Amino acid sequence: MNKGDIQQLYQYNKWANGIILNSVAPLRTEELTRHLGGSFPSLRDTLVHIMSAEWIWLRRWKGVSPRAMLEAAEFADIDAVRARWSEIETEQMAFVQEVTNESLHEIITYTNTRNQTWRYPLGQMMQHLVNHSTYHRGQITNFLRQLGAQPVATDFLIYLDVDGSDV
Repeated sequence: MNKGDIQQLYQYNKWANGIILNSVAPLRTEELTRHLGGSFPSLRDTLVHIMSAEWIWLRRWKGVSPRAMLEAAEFADIDAVRARWSEIETEQMAFVQEVTNESLHEIITYTNTRNQTWRYPLGQMMQHLVNHSTYHRGQITNFLRQLGAQPVATDFLIYLDVDGSDV
């Protein structure tokens, strides 16, 4: 994977997160916080988990190992989630623009929230994060179905069609 691939992947991730945030915006707070099962109890909790993962990985890439994820209870509604996510996304996209083909191969050492130390190349960490976000966006689509709301498609190939990227 090279710099161009990573940058495209993160443009896709930004697009897909935006689609998901827009799809949940019409829901009432009660629907966002309703216990629906899954990896995280509610739609809001799952959104905050995705956002928190994007925040914590960005910190790790910058040499900081936070000891805890963001707490879903700190976000009363979708507007609060969207505001914080926008800040994280702006910083994340600035970081993505600065990566080089060489930096993608640099080994990053970090300590996770369980106080375990890990080491991976930056590029693999960056691929992991987009994969992680995609997984949980799929759960959100399922939650939307459970709530009787319209599910949304966030496939990479759909993004390419919308973006107009050449193959």
